[in-house]
Amino acid sequence: MNTKELQFAYLVKHALEENSQKLPDETIARLSFARKIAVSRKKKRHLLPIHAVHNILAGPTGNFFNAPLTLLGRLGIAAPLLAGALILIGLYEFEHEQRITEMAEFDVAVLSDELPLSAYADQGFNAYLARRDE
Repeated sequence: MNTKELQFAYLVKHALEENSQKLPDETIARLSFARKIAVSRKKKRHLLPIHAVHNILAGPTGNFFNAPLTLLGRLGIAAPLLAGALILIGLYEFEHEQRITEMAEFDVAVLSDELPLSAYADQGFNAYLARRDE
């Protein structure tokens, strides 16, 4: 529906609401009948996709959302959640071990180097390393 049609529908609705008490009973009955027909046609168009989605979700066993959860249904929900939590914990532990290993390798490299430890604390040495990397 475009803007002009919406404005026209609003004006008709407003005019009918203002003059509804002045209309004869026969006209009110005809308008009521026309409204029921229009509403039934609109519902028929929009109910088809809803029923199709409902049938897909319900499946062959019935209504999916209103059925009570059985033990197997609860396990079907809890098992993936538990597996996901265990995977996340495992990833965290793996990354933590990797970080510890990298720091240990760095410490071994620093301690086994021929330079004294005081050289790493010297600001001039840090500047030298920065210029050398460029």
